[in-house]
Amino acid sequence: MLQIMKDVPANVVGVRALGKVTEEDYKTSLVPELEKASKELGAINFLMVFETDLGNFTSGAWLQDAKVSLKHFAKWNKIAIVSDQKIVEKLAYVFNYISPADAKGFPVSDIELAKAWVAVPQEM
Repeated sequence: MLQIMKDVPANVVGVRALGKVTEEDYKTSLVPELEKASKELGAINFLMVFETDLGNFTSGAWLQDAKVSLKHFAKWNKIAIVSDQKIVEKLAYVFNYISPADAKGFPVSDIELAKAWVAVPQEM
């Protein structure tokens, strides 16, 4: 499931991935939040907290992730990825090369630091 976080700065879309994550989770929770941020803020600062293994994402979830990423390609500003899974940390490194966003990985113990970092505008 994807759970929208309420304890993030107003200019940040925060989401927790818990248990099994499906295509429907993206469509009903995350996509509307990203649409709202894109329209209202003009840029997307995104915080993703992985509290589940990547293997718990269905193929439909990954497809929705790709669709929403491409749809808002020019709007991505900053991406903070929080997880203790080493592979997830490496995703942030990859995002720096395939998107216009500034991306950074954080261990779970640094979630508050991640929230603060992702809220600060990207330096151009």
